[in-house]
Amino acid sequence: MKPDQMTPAEPTDPPRRPLSRAALRRNRIIAVTGLVAVWILLWGTFTWANVIGGLVVATVLLAVFPLPPVTFAGRIHPLPMLRFWLRFLRDLVVASVQIAWMALRPGHTPRSAIIAVRLRVNTDLNLTLTAEALSLVPGSLILEADRSTGTLFVHVIGVNSRDEVERFRRGVLELEARIIAAIGSSDEQRRVREVAHPPPPADLEGVPT
Repeated sequence: MKPDQMTPAEPTDPPRRPLSRAALRRNRIIAVTGLVAVWILLWGTFTWANVIGGLVVATVLLAVFPLPPVTFAGRIHPLPMLRFWLRFLRDLVVASVQIAWMALRPGHTPRSAIIAVRLRVNTDLNLTLTAEALSLVPGSLILEADRSTGTLFVHVIGVNSRDEVERFRRGVLELEARIIAAIGSSDEQRRVREVAHPPPPADLEGVPT
C-alpha cells in the first residue's frame, strides 16, 4: 500500500488522570452514604441500629468487593434534594395503595409490561440511583441495565395500553431529572433540559405480557 493511500490511525482517548486523595475520599463517603441509605430503606425504619448496621455492611462491601471508582462530577443541591425525597415518599405511598387495590380487586387480572427507558445522562452513578429508586417503588422492578447505552429494562405491573407505557417512560425520565437536579453537574442538568423526551429504544419499546 502506498503511503498516500494509508488511512490515518483513529484518535485514541487521552488517558484518565488518577483521582486525587480528596476525590477518592469524597467518592468513598458518597458510596458509604448511598449504601447506608439503601440499607435503611430496605429495613423500612430509621433507627441508630440500622444506621450502624448499614455502616458496617457498607464498609465490608467496599473493602471485600472493591468497585471501580464512580466519579461524582456534581454537587448536592439542598432544595432539589428535598423535592426529590418528598416526591419519592409520595410515589411510595401512591404505588403501595395502587398495588394493594390491584391485589384485592375481584375478577381483575392485571397485565404487565417490560419497558425499555434510555436515560439522558449515561453515567454509572445516575444509572444506579435511578434503578434503585425505581426498584424501591412497588410495582416496578429492574430486570437489566445496559451500561453501554444507559438503558434500563423495567418490569411494570398494571400496564394495559401503549399510552400507559409512554406515561411510565415519561415518569422514569422525570425521576432521572429530579435526581440530576439534586446531585447533577451543570453539564448534566443542561443535557436533561435539552433532551426533554428522548426517543424510546428501537429494540424493546414496551412489551405487554
